[in-house]
Formats: sequence, C-alpha cells, structure tokens
Amino acid sequence: MNFSFPKEEKLKSKILIQKLFSEGKSVSKYPLKLVYVSTSLTKDVPVQAAVSVPKRFFKKAVTRNRIKRLMREAYRLQKPMLVEQLGTTYAFMFIYTGKDIPDFVLIQNKMQGLLEKFIQNELITR
Repeated sequence: MNFSFPKEEKLKSKILIQKLFSEGKSVSKYPLKLVYVSTSLTKDVPVQAAVSVPKRFFKKAVTRNRIKRLMREAYRLQKPMLVEQLGTTYAFMFIYTGKDIPDFVLIQNKMQGLLEKFIQNELITR
C-alpha cells in the first residue's frame, strides 16, 4: 500500500479544474464536499486531487492552510482504500464547507465517510 501523495497526483490543470466544476458531480458529508469527474489524465495515476477552503469564512491564510493540510493528510491515509476500488481515472476537488476550525479526528472521520459515499454512488452509476 502506497500512502504517499506525490506531485503527479495533485490537481493543478486549470482546464481540468474548469471541467470539474462545469461537468462534475458532487457528494457531501458535512463539513466536506467532493466534486469529481471521470476523465483521462495525462499522468499515469488513478486520481488527481486538490483541496480548497473558502476565504469567506476563514480570513487568515494560516487557518486556511491548516485546514488544507488536515484534509490532504486525511485523504492521503484513505487513498489506498479508494484506489483499489476505482475502475477509471478521476479528478477530485475537496472543499471544506464548515464555518469553524476542525480537528484532525473530525476531518479523518468525515473524509472516510465521504469517500465511502463516493464509492457507493459510483458503483450505482456503473
């Protein structure tokens, strides 16, 4: 099992991000939301992911960056479970929709529930 989150798995393409928000589907498990789209990726990776925290609720960059680090770490730990069940490649955007600063245990539990919900949705639509 590879628990790393290398550079190739980070979603940075503006074109792909625009496609994600125009054509993508979403699932949510408060305070997290996952916007995803099935796509062919240029890199040889099963998933490219990005995280986002709105400036609207968290004015200080320090706070936003802390929440993003927590979300990336929770995703990194859940990724092997996700990758073994995927049949195609995806682009993910994780968005934090809460208004208060979370702790890691909350983010980790919600990330696990969110990814399980995503897998259930994808198994139904296949």
